[in-house]
Amino acid sequence: MQALHGREGNVEKIKENPIVKKLGFNRIILFCVLILMYVVFSLLVPGFAGMARIMSVLNYVYFLGFLSLGVTFVIATGGIDFSIGPVMFCCALISGYSMMTLGMPTILALILSIVIGLLFGLFNGYLVSYWSVPPFIVSMASMNIAKGVAAVFTKTQSVSWPLKDDIEHGGWFRNLVSANGFPVGLIIFLAAAVVCMILLNNTKPGRYILCLGSNREAVRLSGVNTKKWEMLAYTICGILVGIAAIFFVGAYTTVQPGYGDQYNNEAIAGCVMGGTSMVGGLASIGGTILGVFIISLLQEGILALGFAKDIQLIVTGIIVIVVVYADVMARRRKN
Repeated sequence: MQALHGREGNVEKIKENPIVKKLGFNRIILFCVLILMYVVFSLLVPGFAGMARIMSVLNYVYFLGFLSLGVTFVIATGGIDFSIGPVMFCCALISGYSMMTLGMPTILALILSIVIGLLFGLFNGYLVSYWSVPPFIVSMASMNIAKGVAAVFTKTQSVSWPLKDDIEHGGWFRNLVSANGFPVGLIIFLAAAVVCMILLNNTKPGRYILCLGSNREAVRLSGVNTKKWEMLAYTICGILVGIAAIFFVGAYTTVQPGYGDQYNNEAIAGCVMGGTSMVGGLASIGGTILGVFIISLLQEGILALGFAKDIQLIVTGIIVIVVVYADVMARRRKN
């Protein structure tokens, strides 16, 4: 028993270290886990440390990262959004169909993707904040609506976006993901993460969003329009989902109607793993970034080891349960 208390005391001393406090104990642990995973997969899989595998991981990071950034704002309010994956596919399908079949210019198709995400964000946010419909119900309904709208618009056909060398159809947009082997998408993603970090931690809207998750009633009684700020969180999420769709098709080309559900759990797992509490009031954009890298590296590692996609789903589900349980236990210890 004394040894246990001694270990806990040592951990607390480490947490109180000024450098550790600045970087964040949880983020340091996640970074170490990320490095350890990379080393283990590199030892188990020949060639895993090569550039091809790294680029494959990054391609996954880009779209999953934007999904996770978006849902971070929603979860910070104490809400949830299980529609982000299908909505991302809806954005990609409708904008891609408009470009490849209806002749819409590429730049307008990219803007359309963001606008569709924005509309879904406004729809979800309005129902949750102004109609007081539970977020779980809203997101489930929105998920089905996104699948249905995309299927009707594209006549249930898959959509393939143009390749990079297809100048006639606007394949230039793939330079947003990778240009001459340089990961442009990583720069854009990290820049967006910095903007989200500033917005959430250093602005009035961000502080109100976090306060909604901490004590909604106290915020309301202080005269703050809680509905407006809650709706803003879902709106930001919708915009980032629309951007995620652009990076998804920039990396994977073909999109099929009726898919996208699996990315909900992965995005939420990356978010919660990074330190965002499922009950709201606490969020970490930096932690979300690390969580996304861990999830993406894990998915690539599982494939590299020769396991089926089904194993990825099982592992992701287990991760969601573990990180949510850890969040619940951490809350209990604090209380």
